[in-house]
Amino acid sequence: MNTDLHDINDELLVKFLLGEASPAESISISQWIAASADNEKYFNDFKLIWDNSMELAATSTVDENAAWQRFQQMVAEKEEASNAPVVSINKKNQWQRVAAIVFVIVTGAVGYFLWRANKPAAQINIASNNTTLNDTLPDGSLVTLNKDTKISYADNFKGKTRNIKLQGEAFFKVANDKGKPFIVNVNDVTITVLGTSFNVKNTNGETEVIVESGLVRVEHAGKKVELKPNERALITSNDTALQKESSTDKLYNYYSSKQFVCDNTPLWKLVEKLNEAYNANITIENPSLKSLPLTTTFNDESLDNILKIISETLDVTVEKNGNNIMLK
Repeated sequence: MNTDLHDINDELLVKFLLGEASPAESISISQWIAASADNEKYFNDFKLIWDNSMELAATSTVDENAAWQRFQQMVAEKEEASNAPVVSINKKNQWQRVAAIVFVIVTGAVGYFLWRANKPAAQINIASNNTTLNDTLPDGSLVTLNKDTKISYADNFKGKTRNIKLQGEAFFKVANDKGKPFIVNVNDVTITVLGTSFNVKNTNGETEVIVESGLVRVEHAGKKVELKPNERALITSNDTALQKESSTDKLYNYYSSKQFVCDNTPLWKLVEKLNEAYNANITIENPSLKSLPLTTTFNDESLDNILKIISETLDVTVEKNGNNIMLK
């Protein structure tokens, strides 16, 4: 192998094929390959050996510790041999060299890949604290965390599934990957999807799942239910029943869409979300007002403006007493 131009050696090629060569090393290797037809042929032959060795490494039962020791010994022997006088290479020596390269790559790869397979994945933890938070997950899925929400998952979703552990409330837009299901774990509730958008809320021992698009499977206490768009399931820790029902409004994802979408929505339900969104203390003093329907959309508006529109639309009196707001 001609190393005069860029001092390229077999160990550097191994780093390059592993994707662990530095940017400068990668550039040097690319330039070396393009420098001559012999260099290109050598690299292609080397890569063919490497690709075949990966298949062997994947099914090998070799002791990785012993393989790693042999790999280190082989490297040491090659370094010693590099100081020896240059001799002509005949066909027999070429095949011996190829065999040596195969041995180095296979035994080194066995140790390396077994080490990577057994290395525990780093745990990623994300918390929104007192504000909403948007993030992109390793698979390209999008998630919006409501206030005081936490999620955790294995770095790069290592394994056969994309597992998320959730505390609080989050809206997910899941990237489609039929071979690697997306799973959200909330206490003792398991939510499985392939590619969809849905909202999960866990508070006071209750877990609510609302599907916006796609199909979601919810599991709890040994039972399963599948939710389609505009369907919801409400699960309590002590209740083993698992039923679905229609989701009649779009208020659930206000923190993600920045909208309060009311479609014949009862006033009490809007007030509940306003208290949550603005950390307000709004009460409906007149019970007859609670079920009054409201159809409108509030686009990222102030609480005062929303209350003004409610007052004018429903003929409701709004009274403020310190931090308390009363609807009469």
